[in-house]
Amino acid sequence: MRFLNNCVLLTLFLAVVATTYGQAIKLDDAIRKGLKPLSIAIESRDTNVLSTARRAFRLHGGYSLEAVPQPAYTFSINSTGSSSVSLVIFSGKPAQELYRRKVSGRDLQDAVLRACDIAVEATLQTKGFFAGKLAYVRKLQGVAEIYTSSLLFDKFKALTADKAHVTSPDWSPDGTKIVYTTYYKSGFPDIYMQDLNSNRRIAIANFNGTNASPEFSPSGRQIAMSLSGKGVSNIFVADVNGKNLRPITRTKSIETSPSWSPDGRMLVLVSDMPGKPQIYEVSASGGSVRRLPTNVSGNCSEPVWNPVDKNLIAFTAAFSGGFQIVVYDRRAEKSEILTRVPGSAVEPEWLSDGRHLVFTHKNNGKKRLMILDSKTKKISALHTSDFGETSSATFVY
Repeated sequence: MRFLNNCVLLTLFLAVVATTYGQAIKLDDAIRKGLKPLSIAIESRDTNVLSTARRAFRLHGGYSLEAVPQPAYTFSINSTGSSSVSLVIFSGKPAQELYRRKVSGRDLQDAVLRACDIAVEATLQTKGFFAGKLAYVRKLQGVAEIYTSSLLFDKFKALTADKAHVTSPDWSPDGTKIVYTTYYKSGFPDIYMQDLNSNRRIAIANFNGTNASPEFSPSGRQIAMSLSGKGVSNIFVADVNGKNLRPITRTKSIETSPSWSPDGRMLVLVSDMPGKPQIYEVSASGGSVRRLPTNVSGNCSEPVWNPVDKNLIAFTAAFSGGFQIVVYDRRAEKSEILTRVPGSAVEPEWLSDGRHLVFTHKNNGKKRLMILDSKTKKISALHTSDFGETSSATFVY
């Protein structure tokens, strides 16, 4: 019922804008195509609320917080309790109220971020991501562990304390579990799953050889992974407890980095079948693999399927001694280079809006998580350098 009420409110809001502010709707159409950011102002009586909202919107490439005589919209966000805020959206001059709603969260910051997400949905008509969570590898004083935090890089906590090499964490869709690859116990790469509610950890795959690249299916009921043995590595799928393991590919090549399509029917993966790593797709029930004609680099890896647009797949490609993030359009069969950073941009991860990605920036021997708007190409750092090195991000809303 709450979802239906939200939809009704947003529909009414857009109807008001369409009839009273037709120019704003035309601007939104241009912004959704990535032509330019939408100018906004944020107001609040509470300095902490204002700071949180401004930090959030500075990460979104679709908005500009630079002062202009008349912003397209003004978002007024004020606390109404310890874990709730009021959101009011104004437009025009003199300002006319277009939308009002009370928003609750787990605490005040969460309520603010959820209000910001609602404002995004109302004005850009796309999903928000501010109230989502990250898990990633954080390296401090030479020791790497998996951490979780908000997207603003506070409320962080260590998930592991093994002092063992760890990589490739992945959230379950409901945010209650994380699977990852670790050298914990055996000294070889094994896949473990940790329940964040009970803090219980179980081995999902600890076979002889390499067990790597685990990823939950969109339903959360299956896990795809790469398992190797006798010099080859193929893609397998198991249930959420690592049982009922079945092969998806059966080649003599090295195949890794599976990623599910939004509907869970397909997997995209990396295979060195042509001699160097390239991107392939295969049915999630198994069968022959098909190479995607990315035609952009002789070394393509780390594919991730867009959660909103089934035609878009982001991946990492080698260029001039480094790596950059590229997006491939399956419908148009074309690739677009999204980053041109010094060093390398690797390990892309889509956010819930299907527009932004988090990636690892490797430069001068350091690693740091960044956020990228695939439309405007805006890149922002997610944390300061004194936080330590970060990599291998996974996101859940």
